[in-house]
Amino acid sequence: MTPGADTIQVTISGAAAGLRLDRALAELVPELSRERVKALIAAGQVTDAAGIESRDSARRTHDGQRFSLALPPPLPLDTPAQDIALAITYEDEHVIVVDKPAGLVVHPAAGNLDGTLVNALLHHCAGQLSGIGGVARPGIVHRIDKDTSGLIVAAKSDRAHEGLARQFADHSIDRRYLAMVAGHPNPAAGSVDAPLGRSPANRKKMAIVAGGKRAVTHYRLLKRLRDAALVECRLETGRTHQVRVHMASIGHGLLGDPVYSKTGRSHRALLETANFRRQALHAARLGFIHPITSIALAFDSEMPADMRLLLDRLDGHGDRPRA
Repeated sequence: MTPGADTIQVTISGAAAGLRLDRALAELVPELSRERVKALIAAGQVTDAAGIESRDSARRTHDGQRFSLALPPPLPLDTPAQDIALAITYEDEHVIVVDKPAGLVVHPAAGNLDGTLVNALLHHCAGQLSGIGGVARPGIVHRIDKDTSGLIVAAKSDRAHEGLARQFADHSIDRRYLAMVAGHPNPAAGSVDAPLGRSPANRKKMAIVAGGKRAVTHYRLLKRLRDAALVECRLETGRTHQVRVHMASIGHGLLGDPVYSKTGRSHRALLETANFRRQALHAARLGFIHPITSIALAFDSEMPADMRLLLDRLDGHGDRPRA
């Protein structure tokens, strides 16, 4: 193990028992991607309770096993700090909550090596972001899609990162989205409890799959619109594309979603006239316990202008409920 590295202690429990070591650790330490866990295992940074290095990612785990993960100090970032305007909802020395516009990618990846939220945070926070997320994702505890707008929290210290990650892992974060969907959900309120994983037919898409990660979305109808509805979706879990896949699975796909929804002719024409070119999804509320002060915090974000315009076109007047 690397001298001076931060260490995370993990005890295998619950659904993680019986999984491969890399998958089990990634499930229990959600701030680390599975690829990063694999890299740590391969580098001898994961040891068992006896202090023996565990270099086999595929070994099966069992309930009660204990492991230590050493996180070497972050490497110097290749990601440039960029002066990109941010709408900051809340900030202190430990966390920052940003109201992300649609179109802004959260972290650098192939095809989006700069111009991301991470680039903006590196400039704004000037070296005060947590390194747990790895060199490409400093401070990032969770993410929202490029074409989804709304609230996202980032950590400015490793301690804050770990505290927030625990809350995401135990599903105690209050995350609510406003979505405009095709049709009128019936019943007007309900839950979708269906596991999500990579689609066997297209690895770039998510799908409801047996053996996927548990995913639960609670929805309620806020307003009936013309062949559409405004709904609030509360996430019990936070899986990739969860709202988009779950709402499509019950026949009420998000308007403007090019991946999971089939847009009807009337909606397609309306989207064109409103110049609306993304999924109609907005992260409207984010609530969590401050990881350092233990104070309960909750933030709300107004529906952005493009979604308000679309709502007006579907509604016929300006009566818009707030999340």
